[in-house]
Amino acid sequence: MKYALLVFCVFLAGCETVRSTSDRLLKRGDATAQPEPVSADETQVEEAAADDEPLPATAAGWLGAKTTIASLGDPTTPGRWLRTPLVDTEFTGRVVVPRTGAQAYITLVPVPGPEGGGSQLSLDAMRALLLPFDELVELEVYSN
Repeated sequence: MKYALLVFCVFLAGCETVRSTSDRLLKRGDATAQPEPVSADETQVEEAAADDEPLPATAAGWLGAKTTIASLGDPTTPGRWLRTPLVDTEFTGRVVVPRTGAQAYITLVPVPGPEGGGSQLSLDAMRALLLPFDELVELEVYSN
């Protein structure tokens, strides 16, 4: 029985899913990985495309993080959103829980009120951030 358990652990350690998860948890990366070189033609195409396209909504945001305290919003409203007075227009931003390091990309929805006022998270956003539904949580909100 001991040998069967040992063999199972060895096979499990070789599993790609386990290795990739442990690499992310232990912050191991491939130090020898080199970025692919970009040709001059690709650079010109990207610059031309950037001139023709409007800037995304996050370009009008802020640099760094803004902090807010959030509670559970209306659980009957579907989607992954954060209603917050931190934003003036609706766009997708990154929300981080400083206590756990969990993060998710969530639609930031403006609500009237002072910037230091509270925010509301959707049920789906609370699940994505692994937060308890019955607590107030501190969040860091990034616009880009």
